[in-house]
Amino acid sequence: MEINTIKTLGQLKATGYKSTSIKDELRNNLREKIKSGKPVFEGVHGFENTVIPELERAILSRHNINLLGLRGQAKTRLARKMVELLDEYIPFVEGSEINDDPLNPISRFAKDLIAEKGDETPISWLHRSERFFEKLATPDVTVADLIGDVDPIKAANLKLSYADDRVIHFGMIPRANRCIFVINELPDLQARIQVALFNILQEGDIQIRGFKLRMPLDMQFVFTANPEDYTNRGSIVTPLKDRIGSQILTHYPESIAIARTITEQESKLDKNQTDLVYVPSLARDILEQISFEARESEYIDNKSGVSARMSITAFENLISTAERRALISGVEKTTLRLSDFIGIIPAITGKVELVYEGEQEGADVVAETLIGSAIRTLFPEYFPKIEKLEKPDEKTPYSDVVEWFFAESGFELLDDASDNDYKSILDEVTPLDDLLKKYQPETAKEDIYFLKEFVLWGLVEYKKLSKDRFDKGNQFRDIYGSYISKF
Repeated sequence: MEINTIKTLGQLKATGYKSTSIKDELRNNLREKIKSGKPVFEGVHGFENTVIPELERAILSRHNINLLGLRGQAKTRLARKMVELLDEYIPFVEGSEINDDPLNPISRFAKDLIAEKGDETPISWLHRSERFFEKLATPDVTVADLIGDVDPIKAANLKLSYADDRVIHFGMIPRANRCIFVINELPDLQARIQVALFNILQEGDIQIRGFKLRMPLDMQFVFTANPEDYTNRGSIVTPLKDRIGSQILTHYPESIAIARTITEQESKLDKNQTDLVYVPSLARDILEQISFEARESEYIDNKSGVSARMSITAFENLISTAERRALISGVEKTTLRLSDFIGIIPAITGKVELVYEGEQEGADVVAETLIGSAIRTLFPEYFPKIEKLEKPDEKTPYSDVVEWFFAESGFELLDDASDNDYKSILDEVTPLDDLLKKYQPETAKEDIYFLKEFVLWGLVEYKKLSKDRFDKGNQFRDIYGSYISKF
């Protein structure tokens, strides 16, 4: 349809255009996408067999939807993706505040205009990108904000009494007629405001200060909520829940591979950073494992959740840490180090809610514990498992490394050490070369030093070596070195 040539109601009728409700519009376009095999919610990962099928069923059922899940589970992203299921353009009566359908007007303005001008009624076209409205539910939201109120200035200018419905100033919901309307964090909306949504969801009429307007708004509602909100900050009133057709539970990524895909897609890095810093695959796995550890940690409130945004911001911090080190050293290319993970602590501490035990430990300590736990979890995937109980004087794959530290008294690894200094320090620990050749012989050349450092951090986590943090870096020593040095 050449929308540039269709500017009046008569021209629209001549094309044979038929009005379609937004729910049918979403349903029809979804049917076509499913039949063609095209991805419906492209860019949303990990929900292919869980959330997305449920969401598709809800759209096919013409339901209003509540996405229920912890923070950082792509609830709003899913709602925004629904815009892609709308028709590219729809016609509306030009000048209408509520996007009146020219063939099915509902406002006083549109009805009067069509009665006056008939087929000469001017129409405009609304792109699907303009058919998405979003409101964050906060305690200060009012009925006037969402639905509307009497406008005394309009009444004075038009010289109308307050009894005339033309003095009404429409709120966000009527102005979102024929659009997708999202209310985020629905339980934070005061109960009396939630009650005001009853008729809009079910009967379609709105009431403003005594006016009862029969306005069958054509809308697709999507609500988002956090399960914790049902008991803490607020709740969704039962009659409102009853009017929401489908409630869909979201979840966090179920594997490191999916989590990596999300982080790589969402992290904001420029070409200078990606060209400057090489990131070993193991480093990406450790980063994602930190979030998995956080969701199981006894120090973190798992009811609050650990957002996927933590991994994204942590990855950005991680790259920036290596970038800063490279700029200090004046090199044009560097490889990420395990010691660079100290730079992600601010991204962790700002994203987790600590329980009492976590507050006692301190946010920084909890963050360092999570990094250590991630390394401990992944260590057996690369090197032989370290048993808790070992026979005295039994030779293990790590005995030579531990003995080297006992003989050499360890070393300091500075955060901002140049690449040459960093490599020469790790090269001094000659047993590490034998360990990598035996258990990781296929290691890429650029990953070798990261893996060497990974061994040291792993031995620290399994209590075979000690690691002490000081202002400028880490000191690695024999497990007994810290005790001997005190005497």
